[in-house]
Amino acid sequence: MLELNAAEAAKTLLSQDNILILTHRNPDGDTLGSAYALLRALLSAGKTAGVLCADEIPQKYAYMWAGLPALQFEPQFITAVDIADEKLLGASVEAVYGGKVDLCIDHHMSNTKYAKSLFLAECAATCELIWAVLQEMGTALTPQIADCLYTGLSTDTGCFRYSNVTAETMEIAAKMLRAGANFDTINRVMFETKTRTYLKLEELVLKSLEMYFGGRCALVTITQEMFRESGSNESECDGIASLPRKIEGVLIGVTLRERTDGTFKVSLRTYAPLDAAKICGKLGGGGHARAAGCELNGDSLTTEKQRLLDVIQTELENI
Repeated sequence: MLELNAAEAAKTLLSQDNILILTHRNPDGDTLGSAYALLRALLSAGKTAGVLCADEIPQKYAYMWAGLPALQFEPQFITAVDIADEKLLGASVEAVYGGKVDLCIDHHMSNTKYAKSLFLAECAATCELIWAVLQEMGTALTPQIADCLYTGLSTDTGCFRYSNVTAETMEIAAKMLRAGANFDTINRVMFETKTRTYLKLEELVLKSLEMYFGGRCALVTITQEMFRESGSNESECDGIASLPRKIEGVLIGVTLRERTDGTFKVSLRTYAPLDAAKICGKLGGGGHARAAGCELNGDSLTTEKQRLLDVIQTELENI
C-alpha cells in the first residue's frame, strides 16, 4: 500500500482514464459529495469516469448528478471515496471490485488500508481532501462542484455544529459559498425537510428508547417491521443516529438498525471524553471519536447487544 498526498493523488488520477468512483453503501452526503465533485472534475479534464453505489441513492441528492452524461465504459482504474473498509462497499459492489481498488481517498483514521494507494488525513469530511486534490488537478471550481463539496462538509459536521469542525473546514465552506454553492437550499433539504414516512419512522424508533448506566447511554432500535409500518426505508435513516445523543445527560447514543438479513448495523454518537471509534474498534468496527459504527452479526441480538453494552459500560467507568 502506497501512501499519497493530495498532489500525488491528483497526479495519479490525471494519469489514468476510464475511472470508476465507488461510494459506500447507505450513501451519505460526504461519500456522494466526494464522488460527484471528483467525477465532475475528471470529466472536465477530459476523462471518462462514472460513480457506482451498491444502494439506491436518495433523490434529495439528485442535484449532484444533474446534467451529467450516463457513460458506458469498462473501468480501468478504481477509486473509493470516504470508505474505511472494503466491506462498506456493499455486497454487490464488493463481489466485483473487492481487492481491486487502486486509490482510496478517506478521512477515517480507522481505514484498513485495503487500496493499492491511499490519501488519508484526519479532517471533518472527505470532501476536504477532495477539494485539496481538485486544487492540485487545476480544476475550475464551478457552482455544481461547490454544491457537492458543500454538501459533504455540512452533512458530516451536522451543519457545522460538531466538534470535528476546524477553521479549515469553515474556510473551505466559505470558498464554496463564494463559488456559488446553493447552501441555503442544501441546508434546508438536508436538515429541515422531513418526509411523512420519516416522521412516522422516527415516532416508532423513539418508542424503542432504552436508557442505561444512570441515563448516560441511550439506545434506540430500527427494525424491518418499522420500515414496513412507516413506509420508510434505510435511505431515510440519516438523522436518526443523532437522536439518542440529544437527550439531556446522555454521553453516548446508540442506534441499532436491522438489515434485511437479520444482522444489525450499530451507529454510535458520543460526547467527549467518550471515543466512539475506540468502542466500535473493540467490536470490529471503526470511525471517528464522536461518530463510529460496527456490526452485530451473532445469532442472538440480546447477546450481541449485551456485548456492546458491556464495552460501553467499561468505557464509562474509565472516564
